Amino acid sequence: MPNPDQPLVYPSSHKVEQVDDYHGTKVADPYRWLEDPDSEETKAWVEAQNQVTFGHLGEIAAREQIEQRLTQLWDYEKFGIPFKEGNHYFYFKNDGLQNQSVLYTLPSLDAEPRVLIDPNQLSEDGTVALSGVAISENGKLMAYGLSTSGSDWQEWKVRDVETGVDLSDHVQWVKFSGASWTQDSQGFFYSRYDEPNEQTKLEDVNYFQKLYYHRLGHPQSEDVLIYHRLDQKEWGFNGGVTEDGRYLVISVWQGTDTKNLIFYKGLINPDASVVELISEFDASYSFIDNDGSIFWFRTDLNAPRGRVIAIDVNKSTPDQWQEIIPEAAETLEGVSLLNNQFVAEYLKDAQTQIKIFNLDGSFVREVALPGIGSAGGFGGKRYDTETFYSFTSFTTPATIYRYDMVSGESTIFRQPQVDFNPADYETKQVFYTSKDGTQVPMFITHKQGMQLDGSHPTFLYAYGGFNISITPSFSVGTLVWMEMGGIYAVPNLRGGGEYGEEWHQAGTKLNKQNVFDDFIAAAEWLIANKYTSPAKLAIAGGSNGGLLVGACMTQRPDLFGAALPAVGVMDMLRFHKFTIGWAWEPEYGSPDNPEEFKTLYAYSPLHNLKLGTSYPATLITTADHDDRVVPAHSFKFAAALQAAHKGAAPVLIRIETKAGHGAGKPTTKIIAEIADRWAFLVRALDMV
Repeated sequence: MPNPDQPLVYPSSHKVEQVDDYHGTKVADPYRWLEDPDSEETKAWVEAQNQVTFGHLGEIAAREQIEQRLTQLWDYEKFGIPFKEGNHYFYFKNDGLQNQSVLYTLPSLDAEPRVLIDPNQLSEDGTVALSGVAISENGKLMAYGLSTSGSDWQEWKVRDVETGVDLSDHVQWVKFSGASWTQDSQGFFYSRYDEPNEQTKLEDVNYFQKLYYHRLGHPQSEDVLIYHRLDQKEWGFNGGVTEDGRYLVISVWQGTDTKNLIFYKGLINPDASVVELISEFDASYSFIDNDGSIFWFRTDLNAPRGRVIAIDVNKSTPDQWQEIIPEAAETLEGVSLLNNQFVAEYLKDAQTQIKIFNLDGSFVREVALPGIGSAGGFGGKRYDTETFYSFTSFTTPATIYRYDMVSGESTIFRQPQVDFNPADYETKQVFYTSKDGTQVPMFITHKQGMQLDGSHPTFLYAYGGFNISITPSFSVGTLVWMEMGGIYAVPNLRGGGEYGEEWHQAGTKLNKQNVFDDFIAAAEWLIANKYTSPAKLAIAGGSNGGLLVGACMTQRPDLFGAALPAVGVMDMLRFHKFTIGWAWEPEYGSPDNPEEFKTLYAYSPLHNLKLGTSYPATLITTADHDDRVVPAHSFKFAAALQAAHKGAAPVLIRIETKAGHGAGKPTTKIIAEIADRWAFLVRALDMV
């Protein structure tokens, strides 16, 4: 067996003479050639890197046992939240180790479920995934989206719910869109891009999304173009039919900015034109439901933590808008309408609260949840008296509850059985101080009775961006890590949505360094409070969280024993040149803006690696079909890191094949990746 103290020999990554001029600053990009994933030299590089990586991981004795334990624990029934259309209920279920969850339908909750679609039958290796489902108003038809190898590109088909037979309908080149049926169940609205170049469809930028109506039985070429804007290449359109069938509500988005526009089209008159209800990108507006011409929205307009307003589309000037539920101390994450009441989901210090209000905004009750954790669901129709929700925590697998809107009673609908005792573990929430004095919350979970002596391997995971809140959830992977004696820590960094839009904005553009400071402060707090030590501390995150890890390991390589950036945005000067990367400019800023360029260049992981530095043991993970954050980010970072790194700690890249950004990844690939991650840390953190 090779000596782990001997440096690995990495594949050759040749350099090219490529220098770009950014506002007078000359920036070299010697690994530009790795941006072409289909070139023979890139393919050979990927193969050579994987050979080194899997060779290293294969030598770690603990890996096989870790994978066995993951597989053993993973093998339990997992249930989705039921929903109802027409006279049918629908829910997803995974028997345990199925690569993809199966969609079932049943006429009543005590009836025998029937398989409606099993995505595991669509490919031998589980790499074709169900990416969206829309059931028609009468419950007789299902439009469903498919994604292959984790791509964001989707194709949509239609299935007869009763017979399970597909109709002839086939809609292609759909991306960042669901489907919404008209009330007559004769067709649905969806959004698509123009057909891409087949060779470069995983890299090319996506502009000019268009909103269409597809009528059943007709070819896609005959679909009706409902709305597009030739003068706004970055605008995207999300069309949804109101429950009463009278309106198509169009949310207009521009990149990942939370601010959006609201247009609508009357559906009673086929010739009705699209009306611009909210035509300024001044806030976030999320449509809840309507009562005739009165539309209800959740918005952060003049309320960074969210409130509910009513707009009469016949009297729609802002001075005529009505506030229904005012802003609270907690963050309003979502609102639905059930039993003719608003069900409002709040976050209080990253923990779920559910409150019910009458239509006039008067408070009815708070829903009693089973503990500190995350609840979601509460879907249904305006007059439904039953609904369903799931509840999970770091030590509670997702349990499905039925909720009676009249009595306020929750009853367990489905409860998974996992082979462990939750009482063996404890979760606490602490608040620590970041560099500028901001108080940041962090969840810490580990085995009961752990002695704080600084000796424990710790997995510090975060995201910190795009208004996304990281709340408690159960993971078999995390459970196995804690069984191995590890601590799992999750700080809620600025840039997320935990405390509303102000918290989000405090971690964007010129403020992005706040996010890294928050993460570094979390690491320092864990060390100062004797949970762990630098040699025992691993940091991890995916996508924007991969950027977080890349930035922090280049800024403070001394602070961490290991770094695991997954599908990360590593080249902050060229992220906007691929697929949907341009859409992240509201979050990151643009390299084309001189002031924002300075900030981006100052933290861009690729550009802040320093030759001769001893970096933490690093396992970069990406996938060859990732068309969200193209793998070039990770490829170039890996090549540059291997060239800059000094020392015996391994710096490896693991490149998954036939996989994308993460959505729809089959169970077998997920388990293998987690086993590799924990095995890597067993050696990197010198775990006994």
